[in-house]
Formats: sequence, structure tokens, C-alpha cells
Amino acid sequence: MSSAKRAPLRLPLLALAATAALLWLAGGLDRADRALGDRLVLQHSHTRSPPADIVLVAIDQKSLEVLNEEAGAWPWPRAIHGELLDGLARFKPRAVAFDVMFNEADVFRPDSDQVLRDVAKAQPNLFFASMRLVDGNATPIDQLPASMGAERTAGTTDMAPPTLLVPLVLDPANWQGGLINFEADSDGTGRHHRLWTDLGGWRMPSMAASVARFAGAALPDQDRIRLHWFRQAPRTIAYSDLLHDLGQENPVIAPTLAGHIVVVGATAPGLNDMRPTPLGAQTQGVLVITTALANLRAGDWLRDLPARWPLALVMSGLLAAAFRRRRSPFFIGVALGAASVVMLAAAYFALRLDYWLPVGAALMLAWTAFGLFTVQAQWLDRREREATVGIFGRFLDPRVVQTLVDAGELSRDSKPEAREITILFSDIRGFTSLSETRSPEQVVDLLNRYFTRQVEVIFRHGGTLDKFIGDAVMAFWNAPTDTPGHAEKAVAAAIEMTRALDDFKRELQARNEGLGDFDVGIGLHTGPAVVGFLGSDTRMEYTAIGDTVNLGSRIESATKGVARVLVSGATRSACGPETRFHFVHRGQFHVKGREQPVDLYEPLLEPEPSPAEPAT
Repeated sequence: MSSAKRAPLRLPLLALAATAALLWLAGGLDRADRALGDRLVLQHSHTRSPPADIVLVAIDQKSLEVLNEEAGAWPWPRAIHGELLDGLARFKPRAVAFDVMFNEADVFRPDSDQVLRDVAKAQPNLFFASMRLVDGNATPIDQLPASMGAERTAGTTDMAPPTLLVPLVLDPANWQGGLINFEADSDGTGRHHRLWTDLGGWRMPSMAASVARFAGAALPDQDRIRLHWFRQAPRTIAYSDLLHDLGQENPVIAPTLAGHIVVVGATAPGLNDMRPTPLGAQTQGVLVITTALANLRAGDWLRDLPARWPLALVMSGLLAAAFRRRRSPFFIGVALGAASVVMLAAAYFALRLDYWLPVGAALMLAWTAFGLFTVQAQWLDRREREATVGIFGRFLDPRVVQTLVDAGELSRDSKPEAREITILFSDIRGFTSLSETRSPEQVVDLLNRYFTRQVEVIFRHGGTLDKFIGDAVMAFWNAPTDTPGHAEKAVAAAIEMTRALDDFKRELQARNEGLGDFDVGIGLHTGPAVVGFLGSDTRMEYTAIGDTVNLGSRIESATKGVARVLVSGATRSACGPETRFHFVHRGQFHVKGREQPVDLYEPLLEPEPSPAEPAT
């Protein structure tokens, strides 16, 4: 029975592998990692404050309304930006970056463009945006000014020249800046910032990369970084407030920007510069630049840990080992829940160390494995219950077996054990003459009908049917489960078995099928025995062995000519003083295998006069 101790896991493991492959091909694993990772990043962003020396000058709704009279509707005349830069220059900000495109000349206000152009020429710390488009007029990269920061790469490609929007309004010497393209993952959410964009033999920096390098930051040797977000925007000043402050005789706001990096960008909803990020579906686009800039300067962007498959394999392996050892699915589920919490905590703590630990896919696969293993465990449990009921139903009342199996008191894996039992042997008297007067078919039919009645009696009194030995029946009590009062129940069964035989004979007599001298002898003994499944790997039987069993058989043989039912002194004592039976001493008998004679008693329900029992 040892083969049932470990559960076969081939089918659920194959199902898990197939599920993992399908999820991977369909992008489900990536979505799980991203969805859970976004929630953790969002939660962790509440603990992070943006650096104080990065300031956002917002072209917000307030600025659009306040400057509407002075500058008109957006886009404002470029002279407004020139005025802002000219006034700000005397307070010496470290750098000023515009997340605003200046790629088209204002044909109606060329003088306004010239104002911005002239102001920009005098300030080397200004950065202006460029953008790559999908189509449009090609831009020869090798003809761009050096101020763009494009670098020649070792490799060359046949890639067509890209379409770029560059700050044509300005003098080429002021095209310093970089690309501001928003990079989204396959689900449309932006989690990364591209530092360098390959343009076919050339690479161009992003705005954030150019400003960070200008501010003294060492750029990482990689093309993009995973952003480490801040829940709050950096210190934000309305564009209109700063412009009006600079027009005052004693500015209040502008002096606070000395040595700071100023990023000018649109935040007004009507300007449609909103992007989906882990912070939300409507994140202000300029925050992508300020976040990337802050990450590059602090070196705290998120480093990816390729832990998806190692975590999934380890967790699935541990689950497989637990289910293989037939541990309780409930406790495995509790353990998996605790492990999931630990993994989530680890992923959250990893963010504090600037690492992104993907656990969503690993947890999804682990819980999928748990579900598959649980289904198989329940199927195995049901199959084993049915097998157990089938096996023990041959020995016990099937209704009792079902109850005991449901309660977990019976199992095919039960090991042989030493128990005190009451053994019963019942043998037919006159079987030979019966066989001689009937055909084999009639004999088998009569025995089957007889045994059916006797087994019903044994089951009714809580006994366990061991086997049929020719025309004999072997049964015992107090195994496989504890049976209080087992000796008295066995005696009651023996007496009822004799009555069942009498009823059977009367029925046959009424049908002219008399049994002649057909009778029964029943012997009982109580004592220790080894009880359990015994046999070979191909055939096993639930039985009892030991001296108690041998003596019970010998007592049955001693019933001939004495009484239908005889019990040993051990059985009589086990029935206790409060028993409903009266035991009549029938003498001492020598049985095979024992030197000392054995006192045997006939149990009766009604007391009757009996000779005095010998002194012992």
C-alpha cells in the first residue's frame, strides 16, 4: 500500500507548463507583472519626495487665463518666453529646459521669434525639445548641428533617415536639448524613459539625459531606464506667477531658483499633454521628464531583477513537493498565502533599494499550480475514498464504512498494528452430506444465501468480516476502528447467527429444501493480534494473525457435540460483570498448540441451572 503515499503529479505539471506557455505567448505573464508592479510602485511613490532643486514652471490653466489678455490664446508669442528667460538669467538657474516645441516659425509674428532667438544666444544653459515622428520629411542626421548632441555609433544600418521635429525657430547653436518622445510598453503605459534613441548609425539623447549630463550626472550605460516615480510633482510655479514676479522691482519667486534646474512644461488639461503611467492614466507628460531627470541625477532609477521564472519554478516546485507528500491542501493554501505576502513585501522593500522585482507572474503561476494540484488532490482523495469504501465494504457494513471514511478513520494506508480483538470462527456442520445430496450449483446457491444472512448479522453487530474459508466464516471485532464492548457484541452476533440459521432452515423446510443435519459451530476468543493489510504487492487482504486467531479456530473445532457457541474465559471476562449474557461452563478442553487445557463457556441470554465451575 506504500505506493499510495505519494501523489503522481505528471498531469498537473504538464497542465501547468502548458498554461505558463500560453500565458507567456499571450502576454498574460507580462500583464500580471506590470499590473502588480504598477500598484507597488504607486504605493511606494508616496514615500518619495522629488528633489528640491528641480522646479516645474507650469503652463497651467491659471496661466492660460491670466495671460490671455496680454499674450492671447495658446500658443503664446515666443517673445513671452524670451521675456521669461531674459528676466530669469540674472538669477542664474543651473539650467532651463523647455518641454515645448519651437519647430515652426510664427509667420504672423516674426519679430517675436527673433526676441526668443536673440535671448537664447546669450544663455548656454538652455535646452529645447526635439521629437521624432513616424513619417514626414526626412532629416539628414549628419547635417544636424553638434549642439543637438547626436553621437555616431560603431554600427551602421540601411535605415532611412528619420523624421525629426527640431527647434528651427532658434539658432542652430541653441538646438541643445533632446528628444521628448513618450515611450510606452505594449499595454500603452509608460514605465521607462529612453535615454538614447537609435537613428541608424547615430543615436540621439533625450531631453532628460542631456540636462542630467549638463548638471554633472554620469549617465548609465544603457539605452533606457525604468522610472522610479514620485507621487507628488516637484515644486511647481505657475508660468504667469513667475513672469509677473520677474516684472517686479524686487522679485520674490525668481531668487529662489538660483542654482536650480527649471523645467517649463504644459500641465493645463486643454493642452492634451497627459500620459498613462503607473501614477494614473492622466499623468502630466512633463512629469516623465522631471522624474527621469531626478532619477539620473540621484542614480535611483529602478534596476530590473530577472526573477520571474526562478520565483515561479521555486514556488511551483515547493507546491509540487508538498502535494506529492499528500499534505493538506488547506494548510498548503495557508502557507502559499503567507509566502505571497512575503513576496509582496520583498517586492515593495526592493523598491526602497531601487530594484524592480517582478512577482505578479510568479504568484499567478504559483496559485495556478495550487489550483491544479488541489483539483488533482481532490480527485485522488475521492478515488481513494471510493477504493477504501470498496475494500473495507467487503469486511464492514458499507454504510458504516462510508461514515468512517468521511471521518478519516479508515484508510488504505493503514499500517498493521497490534490490537486486542475478539475473533469469531463459524463452521458448518454436516456440509459433506449436504454436498452429496445436491448438485454443485445448488450447494453454491445455498451457501451464498446462508453466508448472506450470517454476514448481515456480523455487520449489524459492528463486526469485521475477514474471509470465507470454504464453508467457514472468520470475523473479528475492535478493528480497524475501536469498538467499545467488542467482546459482548461478538457474543451477541454469535447467538444471533445461530438464530439466523434456524430461520433459514425453516424457510427451506417450507419450500421442501430441507438441510438435514446442517448445523453450525461458533468459537470466540479475545486477545491480542496483529491486524492490517497483509499479502503481496499484487494481492493484499485485511486480516488478523496471531495466537488469538489460532485459539479462536481451535475453540470452534471444540464445539462439536458440546454447544453451538463456545467462548474462552478471556472473552467471558471481557464482557464484564454487567453483561446481559449468562455463561455456562462446558468444561476444560485440550487444544492443539497449548499444553494447558482451556476453559470454555456457552453464552446464553437467559440464565439456566449449571454445574458448579471448577476452582482455578
